[in-house]
Amino acid sequence: MSLFIPTYFAPISQYAAIYQAESVTFELEDNYQKQTYRNRCYIYGANGKLALNIPVKHNTTEGRKKTKDTLVENDFPWQQQHYKSLQSAYRSSPFFEFFEEDLLNIFNKKYTFLQDLNIDTHLFVTDALQMEQNFAKTTSYELTPNSTDYRDLAIAKKGIEIEMDTYIQMFDDKHGFIPDLSILDLLFMEGPNTISFLEKIDVDLR
Repeated sequence: MSLFIPTYFAPISQYAAIYQAESVTFELEDNYQKQTYRNRCYIYGANGKLALNIPVKHNTTEGRKKTKDTLVENDFPWQQQHYKSLQSAYRSSPFFEFFEEDLLNIFNKKYTFLQDLNIDTHLFVTDALQMEQNFAKTTSYELTPNSTDYRDLAIAKKGIEIEMDTYIQMFDDKHGFIPDLSILDLLFMEGPNTISFLEKIDVDLR
């Protein structure tokens, strides 16, 4: 069993680990943490690395909050902004148009819980890559689980660096290659070849 935190259009490194895992279990009982990929992803914009952040509701009177109880703040038109950013960055990419309709379904759907959105982005990716892989969900939190623990791949600011081959990116002539962006960057640029790219990545957190 391999343990992951469901994140927003997860980084390439997380999908490499997911693709190579024999079985996937999503952590649903952890406490919400800031500065993670739970509510953000990074894409390649015209000016370089661009963060797409999902606003979440914070209740200052509460103590620790579980990720599964984290609410999306929909008073802000974040879905419209994210989709426009993706369009602007990737509409000229080789494969964006093949996934545009399914992508729109996510950005047109209203979400109450962040976790539901992240699961939907995961289902979008596995469908796009034709990965016939189911996932389980945790029912309790374990600090040291009896499984391969990939939960740290959700941390955005720690700087876990996973080596990977380069591929052509939309604006690499201006800003060079940017590794480990959202899986969307690889998917829109490489399409069906995304799988062979994921196969080559060694995701070892030891």
